[in-house]
Amino acid sequence: MMPANHPSAACDTDHVDQRVFLRDVGWDDYEAVLSARGDDGGVRITYFNGELELMTPSVDHESLKKRLARLLETYAEIRGIELEGYGSWTLKEKAKRLGAEADECYLVGPIRPAPKVPDIAIEVIWTSGGVDKLAVYRGLGVPEVWFWENGTLRFFALQDETYLAATRSRALPELDPALIMRCMGESTQTRAIRALRTALLGTPAAPDSGR
Repeated sequence: MMPANHPSAACDTDHVDQRVFLRDVGWDDYEAVLSARGDDGGVRITYFNGELELMTPSVDHESLKKRLARLLETYAEIRGIELEGYGSWTLKEKAKRLGAEADECYLVGPIRPAPKVPDIAIEVIWTSGGVDKLAVYRGLGVPEVWFWENGTLRFFALQDETYLAATRSRALPELDPALIMRCMGESTQTRAIRALRTALLGTPAAPDSGR
């Protein structure tokens, strides 16, 4: 394995995703890295035809992905939609030399026995650079990928082995992205959930604790 580069120095590394890239990595080496990492979700690993990316997400990255996940799960609960979350499920296919771990991923609707890929994979883009995630997910056959970047939610739907940009989710077509983006802009996760509930149910927000 050959290191390609190392994370650039930053004034506050807690607020920057840290990445290490390795090139010419064989499949067995990729599997060995996954095994060594174990169940520690602090490092997410992407494998693309011999290139390996190890990414440690920043506190801001983790906060955004958690906020988006909570909003999506709250939306599903309010709308009565069956939604099963799988976190950073490790997706991999040896024959195609591909592997990925999304920030969050979900199955929508009745649970299927032994699913191979999620219906939705969610990626937060906080620090630029990295492996082409869409190329990896395309090869793995993930039907839909969401990207959260710079306050915008973007959707990509797989069609004829190509991802097409979409204005809404195909898996959740009634979900209003503008509403989710507005709620994402709230000052805390709790306020984001309250704002979503108020928008969907018309219920007044709970009294603010003052924090």
